[in-house]
Amino acid sequence: MSRATLRDAWASLPHPIRWVGVAAVGGTLIIAGLILMVLPGPGIPLLVLGLVVLATEFAWAQRTLLHVRRQSSAAWSSVTKRLNRKGSVS
Repeated sequence: MSRATLRDAWASLPHPIRWVGVAAVGGTLIIAGLILMVLPGPGIPLLVLGLVVLATEFAWAQRTLLHVRRQSSAAWSSVTKRLNRKGSVS
C-alpha cells in the first residue's frame, strides 16, 4: 500500500474512531515514555513520538509539541554556545 492510500483510508474513517485510535496509541506511547524515564530505555523519544501522534487529532497536543520544539531548540543552542566557548578557550 502506498502512503497516499493509507492516508486516504485513515481520512475516510469516522472522526470518533480516528479520535479513539489516536488517543489510544498516543496515550500508550506517552505512558511507555514516562515509565522509561525511570527505567533504562528511550523515554524522551517515546514521549515526543506520543505527542506527535496525539497532535494529529488534538489541538492541545499541537501546542504542547510546538512548545517542546521551541524549548529543545533553545536548549540545543545553549549547549552549542557552551561547547563553542570551551573549544575556543582550550
